[in-house]
Amino acid sequence: MIISGEWASAIQDYLNAITAAGHRPNTVYARRQQLQHLARRVEVGPWQLDHEQLVAYLGAQQWARETRRSRIAAIEGFYDWGVKRKHIGRKRRPTKGLTKLSPADPQPRPVPDQVYLEALIRAGADEALWIDLAAEHGLRRAEIAGMHSRDIVPTLLGYDLIVHGKGGKDRLVPLTAPMARALLERGDGWLWVGDDGGHISPRWLGFRVNRLLSGAWTIHKLRHRAATRFWVTAGGDPYVVAELMGWASIAMVRTYVKLPDDRLRNVVEGASRAGSPIVRGIP
Repeated sequence: MIISGEWASAIQDYLNAITAAGHRPNTVYARRQQLQHLARRVEVGPWQLDHEQLVAYLGAQQWARETRRSRIAAIEGFYDWGVKRKHIGRKRRPTKGLTKLSPADPQPRPVPDQVYLEALIRAGADEALWIDLAAEHGLRRAEIAGMHSRDIVPTLLGYDLIVHGKGGKDRLVPLTAPMARALLERGDGWLWVGDDGGHISPRWLGFRVNRLLSGAWTIHKLRHRAATRFWVTAGGDPYVVAELMGWASIAMVRTYVKLPDDRLRNVVEGASRAGSPIVRGIP
């Protein structure tokens, strides 16, 4: 579906505004995709769209709850900008009166070992690195796609990767020795050359990894795997996990980390009268 000139101009002006405000390229890219999706599915221009038409568009989409929340936030940001630029009156915003969605209950789903290993077997050289950067280092697909040789820095213990995360927040993630060697061998410049500002697009990278994962598993669930393994290895320290994953709040640990079954079992059995020295002997 073709985007009208009015939509294309409005979206570009909005993207220019948030870029000037300091939003990261990954955020700008996501907003472009989200607003273009809307533009292709409505029959009027951005400033003629009314509340009922927007609700009909949202109602026709089969999105997960968190995806829906993100899309609505993107559309609200666009129309808030439109009000400030006087493209539309505050009372005429189609987003006015939209129901606020609360975050979904945490349901971490780390990719199982069998699915992960089978994907590695099917993967090409680049795809195998992408899978391990997500599953063993906790990187998002956009963080992988935008990697540059200058982001690999030597330390006393090996190599770290400067990861350019959401909201313009950088973090350091130690690289495993095999990963460091593989990345250094790629030479100088963008590690995955493409037509998205010089590097491969996050969307294409995610598509290529997702098709290697059996069932409904996705590259995002490889991050759940990384977070869970970080949590176990760190002895349940949420601050270490949050730092490695690039989260501002440790509350995100509940969203990504699935408590291993053996840990839950040990807690229950240890608290039982059979396993606890405090209650042992009580009939």
